[in-house]
Amino acid sequence: MFRDITFGQYYPSNSFVHKMDARIKLVLNLLYLIGIFFVVSFVGFAWITLFLLIAIFASKVPLKNVLKSVKGILFLMLFMIVLNVFFTKGENLLVKWWIFEIYAEGLIFAAKMFLRLSYLVIGSSLLTLTTTPVDLTHALESLLKPLTWIKVPVHDLALIMSLALSLIPSLINETDRIIRAQKARGADFDTGGLIKRAKAFVPILIPLLVSSFRRAEELAFAMNSRCYEGSTHRTCMRVMKLSWRDFVGTLVVILFFAAVFTVYATQDTWGLSEGLKWLYF
Repeated sequence: MFRDITFGQYYPSNSFVHKMDARIKLVLNLLYLIGIFFVVSFVGFAWITLFLLIAIFASKVPLKNVLKSVKGILFLMLFMIVLNVFFTKGENLLVKWWIFEIYAEGLIFAAKMFLRLSYLVIGSSLLTLTTTPVDLTHALESLLKPLTWIKVPVHDLALIMSLALSLIPSLINETDRIIRAQKARGADFDTGGLIKRAKAFVPILIPLLVSSFRRAEELAFAMNSRCYEGSTHRTCMRVMKLSWRDFVGTLVVILFFAAVFTVYATQDTWGLSEGLKWLYF
């Protein structure tokens, strides 16, 4: 059930994307996430789909592993689609039943929100699948290092993020183990209404919380026993350096998004929207 969720997990490989500097990947991923919110047409989402397929191909991560990351927010996405379909008004009424009205504008808006949310998760998942939590920690600490001038605990924040990412697979496996144990005792999680299913998950949440607190306590004891201190003068075993892959990857991403936004911004000037005008809203 939960084993199919790959968000936060690392997929080892010897690809072009894996060998890029974690700092560059983090910055490019941030630019990608920001750029997603500027895409407002289906043509733009088609270009983003092409970009993601190229990135996945360059990372040598199986497509099914990347798509599995969407399972974690599937319920949220379905809930969002229902809200947008039934509560977004417009001019073109398609279906009216009782107090519910479905407009064409609501369907279009729901489809765009579904694509935007999916691509946000896929892009973030691709970053974690190609970058180890340790590298992400060093990258975040390096990028936020100027904040140490104003006494911001950058190292502690990076350590918290690293621990959170590294514990996601463990929590998923622990949840799956508890569900299997409860099913072996006769628990039913697949039948009944929404309220019944929510109540059925209470015996899962309590052992999961207890296990999480126990795991955090053991980790704290382990760090204390090794005299760990989050000092500002800690050194890294591996020093990150930029390579030709980082410059090539950055150039490709910048040129791709610049071309996409240029074409989209000049669609009316070039007459690209003739016959396909419905795609551009």
